[in-house]
Amino acid sequence: MVAPHPDDEVLGVGGTLLRRKAEGAKLAWLIMTSISVKTGWPEETVRRRADEIARVTELFGFDEVFMLDFPTTALDQQSVSDLVGGVSAAFKAFAPEEVFLPHPSDIHTDHRLSFDAAAGCTKWFRYPSVRRVLAYETLSETDFSMGVTPAFAPNVYVDIAPYLEGKLRAMSFYASEVGEFPFPRSYEALRALATLRGAASGFHAAEAFQLLRERS
Repeated sequence: MVAPHPDDEVLGVGGTLLRRKAEGAKLAWLIMTSISVKTGWPEETVRRRADEIARVTELFGFDEVFMLDFPTTALDQQSVSDLVGGVSAAFKAFAPEEVFLPHPSDIHTDHRLSFDAAAGCTKWFRYPSVRRVLAYETLSETDFSMGVTPAFAPNVYVDIAPYLEGKLRAMSFYASEVGEFPFPRSYEALRALATLRGAASGFHAAEAFQLLRERS
């Protein structure tokens, strides 16, 4: 899965990742951005983020973690060729079959540019392993798209009822990113969205995706 920032993997795909791992899939996490002392972040914050990534890696059982280390909130200052090149190298190394991308209408520029870079690495004739490409929704980003088109239009729902508590536990590792409800990245909001998506698909809890491409 492609995450513009650490925590996007939990918010958008956390339950599905836990389910895929339980089903025996190999998982890879591609993190587009990072923080560093060099770019102005406190040393303690940088250490805490590294610990968060390590704990999330263990919980989900990621087989590979690719960290591209572009400065966070600054993907628009990077060349397109560098962004695509970083994603391409990871895709060629791991050869994913199912790819999860942030939605192109997300309000955060890092999300939109991550989508553009990764979408360019799903062409079947260059990346033949890719069979399925889905866009995920991210609370506080996808839901604030302000009418930007194409809007998120879910057409794939994954039952995550057995994995919802694991998703919430993973989010607890990012304590500094969690706020009190009605803050979008709150436990209540995460649970409410899972319930809503479940009600739309006949499950007690679900994650919703927009299928962009599939080869069978």
